[in-house]
Amino acid sequence: MPIPTPFHSRTALLCQTNEWRDWSGYLSAVTYRPSHEAEYFAVRNAAGLLDVSPLYKYEVTGPDAQRLVNRVMTRDLAKCRVGQVMYSPWCDEQGKAIDDGTISRLGETQFRITAADPSLRWFQDVGYGMDVEVRDISTSLAALALQGPSSRAILQNTFKIPELDTLPYYHLLQTEFEKKSLTITRTGYTGDLGYELWVTPEDAPLLWDRLIETGRNYGLLPIGLAALDMLRVEAGLLLIEVDYTSSLHARIPQQRSSPYEIGLGWAVNLSKADFIGKQALLKEKKRGSPRSFVGLEVEWMELEALFGKVNLPPQVAGRASRNPVPLYSNGRHIGQATSLVFSPILKKYLALGTLGTEYLKRGSEIEIEVTVEYQRRRAPAQVSRLPFFDPPRKKAVARG
Repeated sequence: MPIPTPFHSRTALLCQTNEWRDWSGYLSAVTYRPSHEAEYFAVRNAAGLLDVSPLYKYEVTGPDAQRLVNRVMTRDLAKCRVGQVMYSPWCDEQGKAIDDGTISRLGETQFRITAADPSLRWFQDVGYGMDVEVRDISTSLAALALQGPSSRAILQNTFKIPELDTLPYYHLLQTEFEKKSLTITRTGYTGDLGYELWVTPEDAPLLWDRLIETGRNYGLLPIGLAALDMLRVEAGLLLIEVDYTSSLHARIPQQRSSPYEIGLGWAVNLSKADFIGKQALLKEKKRGSPRSFVGLEVEWMELEALFGKVNLPPQVAGRASRNPVPLYSNGRHIGQATSLVFSPILKKYLALGTLGTEYLKRGSEIEIEVTVEYQRRRAPAQVSRLPFFDPPRKKAVARG
């Protein structure tokens, strides 16, 4: 049975729908209001507050801390400075992705890793024989994501921290609020300006109260997982067990994917010292990958025509879909779309998916399966550059 997060005393009072989802064993609100769209627009136009405490969190400390994280991750963590955050996948010996997450360097010999799946045993096994300690601190840290164009102003007016204005994208700040420890990372899962705040569980309710109190003047709303799903698809961000399957959970070899196959080739540094999966990834880099992670834009006029034949408007608005659908070219199955959403702000029907790399090279016409009044149809789609939504404010620092 899912258990409450450290913020549950606050989120439960605000969740009008009483709609919850099990996220890594914790109760997580799906929507707070009858419609998730208000929460979605809050992030794109003002700010949203999301409880991300269910993330798995690991602390790596000791003289060999950098050696361990560099052995695990495909990024070169030796280049990660104190106060910096990096995003990286990690792989098995065959170069297949196990998970992906952020790595924060809190000190010369201290790192904090976030993960979607449990990874303690893997990190500890890799560190066997090293002078390092890996601890699961998942229950020792509560976390909030404050996301949206007003997020910086809300933080500044809440905590009065001058350094916030110049905190770069994917960097962190260790500070205090009301004499309580607080870490702020300029990270998020929405593709917008945003921050994640890390505190002890005991201080979680107070942090929530302070942000909500300030945020009232900025249109801040608590947001649930339904809105988050829409936001992360627009941002072109992967979701494990939806857009790819962890190699530890795959039931057949075809379900396993390398970082190159899920759009994370940019996060593989083959020139650094040996890491788990490097030899397999070197071979794949040389021969090429059979599949590619892509963004798709469905042709709206053709989609509208398909539904028009049965006197219906396109039935694609609403929550994001995690139900995979096939992709075709000239009648041949070439891949699948794994996450689909109608973007309210872009006014486009979007999808994330995987298709055979050869069809990218050919520039083939792609079709996506669409169900129209219980019948399977196909609508044309175009490969799009990712992310779909990428505002300059996401990485910008405040002026002055």
